[in-house]
Amino acid sequence: MLRDSKAGAAQVQRPTAPVPTQAIRFTTPVVETPGIFILTGWLWRFLRMLVLLPLQFPVSVGAVAASVAAYALTGWLGLAVLWSVVDVGLLVWWRRWPHAFKAHVARRALATWRRFWIYRRHWQPVLVVSGLAESYLERQYLPQIRGVTCSAWADRVRVKLVAGTSPAEFENRVSELAHGFGAPSCRVEVRGPRDLVLEFPRRDTLADPIDALPVSDDPDLSALPVGRCEDGEPWRLRLHGTHVLTVGVTGAGKGSVLWSAIRAMLPALKAGTAEVWAIDPKRMELSFGRSLFARYADAAEDAVELLESAVAAMQQRAERYAGRRRVHVPSTRDPFVVVVLDEVAFLTAYHPDRDIRRRAENAIATLTSQGRSVGFCVLAALQDPRKEVINLRNLFPDKIALRLDEASQVDMVLGEGARDRGANAHLINPDLPGIAFVKLDGSPAPVRVRAAFVTDPHIDAMAGSYGRSPSDPRSDCTADER
Repeated sequence: MLRDSKAGAAQVQRPTAPVPTQAIRFTTPVVETPGIFILTGWLWRFLRMLVLLPLQFPVSVGAVAASVAAYALTGWLGLAVLWSVVDVGLLVWWRRWPHAFKAHVARRALATWRRFWIYRRHWQPVLVVSGLAESYLERQYLPQIRGVTCSAWADRVRVKLVAGTSPAEFENRVSELAHGFGAPSCRVEVRGPRDLVLEFPRRDTLADPIDALPVSDDPDLSALPVGRCEDGEPWRLRLHGTHVLTVGVTGAGKGSVLWSAIRAMLPALKAGTAEVWAIDPKRMELSFGRSLFARYADAAEDAVELLESAVAAMQQRAERYAGRRRVHVPSTRDPFVVVVLDEVAFLTAYHPDRDIRRRAENAIATLTSQGRSVGFCVLAALQDPRKEVINLRNLFPDKIALRLDEASQVDMVLGEGARDRGANAHLINPDLPGIAFVKLDGSPAPVRVRAAFVTDPHIDAMAGSYGRSPSDPRSDCTADER
């Protein structure tokens, strides 16, 4: 008995191998929805569609209703007469008032077609694949299309966001949206809470070069026409009261921006109410129109002296204005002075003489921080916008981003978030010089523009018609003091 009890105790104390346990499986309970609720939901959607359809598409619904009424009252003959009269009226409208016909008939019809065939048909797959669809309790929620309008060049899709999402999610997916709907690009415009507009261009309106624009007899120095925007409107560059920094790689079209601005100011240069002081380290871009400039310099020492002369003239004018006026009005006594500085990085970063770099940077900083109110503007151009090349770019209120090397440079030039809103300056086609992205007054969204191409014969004609002769006392093509 004792032996049996010890053996039993040994058996009890012997460790046992662990037994693997099966994974716990959780299943979602399936609740069958009564058929009456499903039918009620379908009926509600149908009734809502009948009520909203005349409000969303009044012309289409009215045309169908008139056709049905004509057929019910007069048969096929009456219906044919009705549509014949309508066709003749549309033909007369198209031939007599083509612009009104396009705005009220053709583009509305195009918007309706593209809303259903392009956007509504591909809306769910594009948004799901691009990660813009939201899920909650095993249900999928999509932003809703509130409307589609068509302009001469682009579609504007108004979207209502899902509650809890932000426009930044669309701004980070502009490339996916553009490719998903077969558009060259996509831009996002925020209209209000949960309300934004997606702009999809149908074609590139800036693909063809723009000839040099005609010279206005009375130029507005705060709105100089220098090219064309993507929507067909003139691109007007503000110089009076600001400073402009133009950034782009070699061959991007910086010269087109500079010469278009100079061309637009020609009557003011001739009248003496505006002056251009030019600095051209390359001796190639601005030297061709040298007689147009009140001051000109190409050597580094001369360029720095010109900048310091501009600072001295600015401070002298500011001393005269102190306590007397706050706004500069261009005149022959106090002309509007534009310091055109090509390849600014040569003076601020690349020149081997440290003293030259320091003096140039101090002069540019003083001009850009104090010159706007007294009628001095700096119009500068460079290739590399990094801080180690130029750390003064924040002193330029207006910036132009031509073709750039890297995606990160877009936000350096136009501000953080510009690339997310569609300013893909790093993707500009090298065969399209002069195309750029800018921010216009009153709009945070970048606008795609193209500068007019001012050729050498144009510059030669400008110098012949508006240039100063050597005997002109205002003419000074050296860096000497006037």
